[in-house]
Amino acid sequence: MSVTDIRIETERLVLRPPRIEDFDGYAELLGDEEAARYIGGHMVRGAAWRKFLQQPGAWLVQGFGMFSVLDKASGEWLGQLGPWRPEGWPGNEIGWAFRRATWGNGYATESAVAAIDWAFDNLGWDDVIHCIDPANLPSQALARRLGSSNRGPGRMPPPYEDHQTEIWGQTRAQWNARGAGATA
Repeated sequence: MSVTDIRIETERLVLRPPRIEDFDGYAELLGDEEAARYIGGHMVRGAAWRKFLQQPGAWLVQGFGMFSVLDKASGEWLGQLGPWRPEGWPGNEIGWAFRRATWGNGYATESAVAAIDWAFDNLGWDDVIHCIDPANLPSQALARRLGSSNRGPGRMPPPYEDHQTEIWGQTRAQWNARGAGATA
């Protein structure tokens, strides 16, 4: 199976590798100072394009990357979420970022459960982390809903070494002990 054929469906969502038609939503996400605050900051469209290409590149080179998260009914691009492990990263991350207009609808939780299941089943990971800024309370709440706990301060690789982060995470055994798709 080609990475372009990967598709996960939940009750309301479709998760798949990014495509060119996702870029407008991604540019909106990075163009919003509040939505982009904890994912590297606001970017103009040209810079957002270059950053957008990281995920298709990760899929091509590593065989995984963040999924585009789409509303199943409308096809609207909601955000990105999924496995992420750049060089020097502190672990196997399941990360997320959603357009502000989509916040508060449970999309992050629903897609994170599917992505964590997929990563454990397909990537052979025994542990997942979430690198979360100490001030990012909504992401901390999501990590808790997923069953992750705060493991303490983390160290990011250059050029992010000055960014404060906490490492949240759980093992495959902890994830499996919670039951299929359970959220707190």
